[in-house]
Amino acid sequence: MSDPGCWSGGWDDGVVQGRADPQREILDVESVAGHLLPAGGVFAFLAGHRRELFPDELFADLFPSGRGRPSIPADVVASVIVLQTLHGLSDAEAVEAVTFDLRWKAACGLAVTAPGFHPTVLTYWRRRLARSQRPNRIFDAVKSVVAETGVLAGKARRALDSTVLDDAVATQDTVTQLISAIRRVARDVPGAVAVIAEHCSGHDYRDPGKPVIAWDDPDARARLVDALVSDAHRLLGHLPDAELDAKAAEAVALLALVAGQDVEPAGGSDGADGRWRIARRVAPERVISTVDPETRHAHKTRHRRQDGYKAHVKVEPDTGLITGCALTPAAGPEHSDAAVGIELLADEPDPIEVLADSAYGTGELLAAAAAGGHTAIIKPWPLRPRCPRG
Repeated sequence: MSDPGCWSGGWDDGVVQGRADPQREILDVESVAGHLLPAGGVFAFLAGHRRELFPDELFADLFPSGRGRPSIPADVVASVIVLQTLHGLSDAEAVEAVTFDLRWKAACGLAVTAPGFHPTVLTYWRRRLARSQRPNRIFDAVKSVVAETGVLAGKARRALDSTVLDDAVATQDTVTQLISAIRRVARDVPGAVAVIAEHCSGHDYRDPGKPVIAWDDPDARARLVDALVSDAHRLLGHLPDAELDAKAAEAVALLALVAGQDVEPAGGSDGADGRWRIARRVAPERVISTVDPETRHAHKTRHRRQDGYKAHVKVEPDTGLITGCALTPAAGPEHSDAAVGIELLADEPDPIEVLADSAYGTGELLAAAAAGGHTAIIKPWPLRPRCPRG
């Protein structure tokens, strides 16, 4: 088992891969109550095959430094993530289950007395997986088990669908984003603090809050936006000419993005005089938060807007098994249902029937389905009259 300290909170980058102790403890749940688990169920399967399904070497690349505190063993975290997904639990609910539910403890190879861990441990593991070269490795491992069972043999239908996953991050307005982005540059870019002190006067950027102005006064708001955008441009223009590491370069790029996406030259200006105002339009794929720059506005319907990401799935409809998945930003043509659907169909070696709603009925997807020998059973787009009704 890993260092107990890692079970009580998250970790930073100083972490080495933790490994499970092959010797069972006296109160090991699998030893004393494993026979009570239903045969053929997921708890019994993980209890018996967890380590071969999720071997340590499968996750070794997530801990390149080889130094620091030991993490929770990979087979334990992977098993928790599988059970969490299967039962639709939040991070906090999953941690509660692995702390108090003996079935979860048996599946994860834990003793009755094993403590839980902080829910952010799951967040950090998912983040490391998402940034790795193989973000879907847990899904792929489970998928290989499904293939070995033969449960999908002869089942030649796949349904495509998507859903918006709400992001917990707060949507930020133009003023908040500009201040936050400038403060991030101050934190991450060497020499930026001195540049801000000398050239940026639109706000005290040591203060994370909004400036105190008459927010119901359009002229006051316009002057503030003009001052913040001008500060951003001066900061970008006066930063020391030096090669930046990845973190600093990302901060600079984000500031340049938020300083341009919501503004336009003020009335009577061509932009050369440095006068700016909030634009009378919404930028395509607008960044809505500097805390999570990848999250986006999404319109699932004309009247319902959500902020977050979009999950795309390919499902065998008879068994309900997910055979393919993808996670994308919620906006942008390259992340549309049809565009991602083409990618999900690309790994189908044999002809199948493709079931989907009208969002997938684009010419590109229909052509891709035909090229793969698939039969598209897709709801057509509604017909619209050529002439308006009088």
